[in-house]
Amino acid sequence: MQTILLVLHIALGLALITIILLQQGAGATAGAAFGSGASSTVFGSRGSTSFLTRATAVLAFVFLTNSLVLAYMSGQTIAPQSIIDQVTVEAPATADDAPATIPGLPETGMPDDLPGLPGSLRDDAPTMPE
Repeated sequence: MQTILLVLHIALGLALITIILLQQGAGATAGAAFGSGASSTVFGSRGSTSFLTRATAVLAFVFLTNSLVLAYMSGQTIAPQSIIDQVTVEAPATADDAPATIPGLPETGMPDDLPGLPGSLRDDAPTMPE
């Protein structure tokens, strides 16, 4: 529903812009007073001013009403919109579920045949003087 109203809002805005740009300025009435073909217009001898003025007023009212409805709808939250809020997280495994030792490693947790380990990581290596 909100998407339909948003598309309608954009269409109303473009229609308002078009109708406002079609209206004649205040200086155009001086040329019409000297018989510049006002009787040959599409809207008759009165010209298009009354039609365009009414159409502008109606479109402006619908645009304003649509703006208020969209503002009201945006304030109403129904459900979380974030994907993170929709993800369920399982509880982490406890220490009782983990194995006591890793297969293939000695009880200390570090293999003896790895070269280049610093002395602080191996239990049997001599410690460095401070």
